[in-house]
Amino acid sequence: MSSEAINVLIVDDEPKNLAVLEAVLDDPGYRLVRADSADQALLALVAEEFALLILDIRMPGMNGLQLAQMIKERKKTASVPIIFLTAYYNEDQHVIDGYGSGAVDYLHKPVNASVLRSKVAVFADLYRKSRELEFANRSLVAEVHQRRLAEQRLVDFNRTLEQRVIERTQALHEADRRKNVFLATLAHELRNPLAPIRTAARLLESPDLSQSELQRTRAIIARQVTHMATLLDDLLDMSRFTSGEISLRKVDVSVQQILDAAIETVQPLIVAKNHRLQIEVPSSPILLHADPVRLSQVISNLLTNAAKYMDPEGQITLGCHIETASFVIFVRDTGIGIAPEMRRKIFDIFVQADQTKDRAQGGLGIGLALVKALVELHGGQVDVQSNGRDRGCQFTVRLPRSIVIESSDTVFPATEVAARRGPTRRVLIADDNQDAAETLALLLRVVRHEVHVAYDGPAALELAERIKPDVAVLDIGMPGLTGCEVAERIRGKPWGREMILIAVTGWGQQSDKDKAQMAGFNHHLTKPVDSSELEHLFASRESPIGNQSYTD
Repeated sequence: MSSEAINVLIVDDEPKNLAVLEAVLDDPGYRLVRADSADQALLALVAEEFALLILDIRMPGMNGLQLAQMIKERKKTASVPIIFLTAYYNEDQHVIDGYGSGAVDYLHKPVNASVLRSKVAVFADLYRKSRELEFANRSLVAEVHQRRLAEQRLVDFNRTLEQRVIERTQALHEADRRKNVFLATLAHELRNPLAPIRTAARLLESPDLSQSELQRTRAIIARQVTHMATLLDDLLDMSRFTSGEISLRKVDVSVQQILDAAIETVQPLIVAKNHRLQIEVPSSPILLHADPVRLSQVISNLLTNAAKYMDPEGQITLGCHIETASFVIFVRDTGIGIAPEMRRKIFDIFVQADQTKDRAQGGLGIGLALVKALVELHGGQVDVQSNGRDRGCQFTVRLPRSIVIESSDTVFPATEVAARRGPTRRVLIADDNQDAAETLALLLRVVRHEVHVAYDGPAALELAERIKPDVAVLDIGMPGLTGCEVAERIRGKPWGREMILIAVTGWGQQSDKDKAQMAGFNHHLTKPVDSSELEHLFASRESPIGNQSYTD
C-alpha cells in the first residue's frame, strides 16, 4: 500500500500558480489533481478520495474559506487535511478564520518550495499510515470473524463428534451384548444335543438294551448330530456370505422340487409339534432358473421358524404364485407373531423374535439373516407382516419375474431319497484324530467296505502306495504331511491318477475348497461327514480330475 501514489487536490484560479504547485510537488508518490474553481474542486472531491487539499483562499465566486466549510460539513470529506495558500491575508484574524474553517496549515505566497514539500510529505505519510491502520483493522476484524466462525465450527464438530462417539459406544456395547448373547446361545445350543448324545453313548455300553431301545438310541444320536451339523452349516453360510464367498449355482428346476426338498427337511419338526401344513401352489408346473439348494434353504428356514415359534397343533401355509413383476413365495403361520418394534430387526444376525424364557425355542438367530442374504443374492427381497404378538405372521419372498421360465415340457425325475449301495471299495482313511478315523472306519466296515487306517500324512502315503485303494478319505490337517500334500503325491503316481480322493476337514471356506481342488481332490466334505453321502460318492467313478463338482 505504501508504494501506491496518493491523491492530492490543488485548487487555484490562476493556471500559473497550479503549474508552480505541480512543479514543486513533482513526485511519483503523488497524483496531483487540478481544479481552477471551487465548483471543480467539489466535483473532484465527490468523484475521488484525497489525502490532502492545497487550497487558494481568494477565488472568484466561492472563495477558499467557504469551500473549506462545505468540505468539513460533508461526512465523507470532513477529515481531509487542508493547507491554505494566500498572498493577501496577512493579518492574524485572517489566519484565525482559516484555521476556523478547518485548515491544518496556512502558507503565504510565494510559497517556500521546501516547506511545502515537507508539509505535504508529513500529511502524505500520515494518510498512508492511516490507510494501513484502517486496512489492518479491517483484516483484524475479518480474522476475528473467521476465528469466531472457526470456533463455532469447532464447537459444532465437537458436539457432533461427541454424539458420534456416544452412538458408536452404544453400537459397540450393543454389538458386545449381542456377541455375548450369541456365544451364550451357541454354548446352550451345542450343549443341548451333546447331552442326549453323551447319554445315548453310555446307553450303548449297556448289554441289557433291547433291540427297540438300541434302535431308538441310535436314532437319538443321528438326530442330534444332524442338528449340530445344521447349526454349524448356518454359521459357515453366514460367514461365507459376509466375506462374499457364497455364489449361486443356477439351473432350470421345478418349483415343486424346491418345495419338496424344503418340506422334507422340516417335516420331522412339523410332525413332532403336530402342526398342519397346507400347500398353495398353481395347478400348472412352474420352472425357475435359480439355485435350487439355496432357495430350498430359504423356504426350509422360513418353515422352521414358523414351526418353532408356534404352540402345538398350529397351522402353517406355504404357497407361491406369479405376479406381474415378481415370483412370490410366502410362509404364513398362526404362531406368536412379531411385535412392531421387532419388525425392523428380525432379519439382523443373532436376533430372535422372542427370547423370553417361556418361549425359548433354541436357535442362533441366524436363519432369517441367512434368508435375507440368499434372497438378495437372487436379486429379490423378503419382508414380514404381523398384526402383533400372538396373532401370527407372514414372511413374503419376492424374486425377480425374470427367473421364471415361461413354459417347459420337462419331466423331472422323482428325488432320490437314498442312494443304492454300490460295490465294495478298498478305502484308505487318514486322520490324526484317532477316534474320528476309527469310528468312520467301523461304519464303513459295517457296510462291507475294506478299510485301512492311518493317523498321519507319511503313514497315509506309505499305506496308499502299498494297498493302492479305490478311495482315499484324507483329513487336511495332519502332522508330517498335510492331506493336500498327500493328495498331490498320490496324483503324481501312475497308480494314483484314477483314485477317488475325498478331502475331509472342519474348514469349509471357498479358499479351502480351491486348495483341495488344486491338490487333486475329487470332493471336499466338511465335518461331521454324512455316511450316506460317502456311500453315494463310493458308488460311482468320477469324471477326470478338475471337472468334478465339489461337495460341501
